[in-house]
Amino acid sequence: MSVPPVAKVGRLWFLLFTLAWLAIWTVQLTPVQLLLPTQLDTPGEAGTWVYGVVSSGIVLGIGGLAGIVAAPLSGALSDRTRSRWGRRRPWAVGASWLTALCLVLTGFAQGAWPIGLAWTGVSIGVAVASAAFTALIADQLPESQRGAAAASASSSQAIGIVVGVGAVVLLGLSVLAGYLVLAVFIAVVGTLAAVLLPDPRPDAAQQPVRERRGLPWESLRNRDFAWVVWGRFVTNVGNALPTTLFLFFLMYGLGQPKAQAEDNLLLIIVVYTIFVVLASVLAGGWSDRTGARRRLTVVSALVQAAAAVVILVSPSLVTTMIAAALLGVGYGAFSTVGLAFATDLLPHPDDHARDLGLVNTAAALGQLVGPLVGALLVALVGGFWLLLVFSVVLSAIGGIMSGFARDRRNAPSPKPDPALR
Repeated sequence: MSVPPVAKVGRLWFLLFTLAWLAIWTVQLTPVQLLLPTQLDTPGEAGTWVYGVVSSGIVLGIGGLAGIVAAPLSGALSDRTRSRWGRRRPWAVGASWLTALCLVLTGFAQGAWPIGLAWTGVSIGVAVASAAFTALIADQLPESQRGAAAASASSSQAIGIVVGVGAVVLLGLSVLAGYLVLAVFIAVVGTLAAVLLPDPRPDAAQQPVRERRGLPWESLRNRDFAWVVWGRFVTNVGNALPTTLFLFFLMYGLGQPKAQAEDNLLLIIVVYTIFVVLASVLAGGWSDRTGARRRLTVVSALVQAAAAVVILVSPSLVTTMIAAALLGVGYGAFSTVGLAFATDLLPHPDDHARDLGLVNTAAALGQLVGPLVGALLVALVGGFWLLLVFSVVLSAIGGIMSGFARDRRNAPSPKPDPALR
């Protein structure tokens, strides 16, 4: 059985790792927040704005279903990969270029189905790249640095939204130009990060990979790991319900003109980003020092739930700003500490990419399925109140589910898998 490394990494490693995640989140969430809703905001046969919301939700949901397969499967394959370029690097580089190509195709596509097909390719590329880069946390970091690495990935998510949406809005880019800029960004930054981050060659590995391996989702049989993964999925759905439909909420929930709504969307995202980054850094550092990841995971999900309550009580631009701050605090802490918590609970030492692929998939799928669920809820009642109620409920349930997982220091030693003897 492989022995996890104990040597700490330096600042350069964290810088490259953060840049990789900045690129991943920027190219995934900028279309989700702005470009895809703009492309799909076309009245259908019924001639209502609800059609655009539903189309956007369906496109994102289909992409999410593709990601749930791609991440753990590619992770399992990268665990087996033995090349002179390393295990993770070939997958990270290939996924970056696949994402870039499909972003270009999405920009040129017209109509819900062509856009959805091209976006599915983007989702697959992002899922594969995420699995490869996340595996580096378990491959190369001691437990005392995993919270900091998780904070880098989580805070990059919020910063990526600001970078992407800010570039499109402030520079006045068209939808196509926005996609082309994103394609260049992920191709260049993703490739450079993958090439410059260390990735030991097979002959430097401590132990050979076992011949017999289970299916990509085998690790969900582990009780504690499964609770963390499923809790992460449910909480991310609760987060995505309001955040991915903010533009539609501003236009049709608060009645703002499109240009004003786009400007206010950027302002909301900035508020959200500030609090995500602060919460990610503080929560990640605190969990590294104390090791008490479970408690903070639960509390942060409940804080996220409170955000939707604020809008429900008094829907306005001001309360939406307050809710964005609460969402930032709750989600920033949850995504950071939850990822570190999951890394601590990995069941199989030689299957880091496969198992962390499940963790990433749970988060990404929640962010992509959320708009689909939200769109259906909006269509059902012709408004956003039911969507907000579901956000409260799912955020709370996801936090409680994560709380059912036991901290590793309190959990019994896992029994060996007879199939792997």
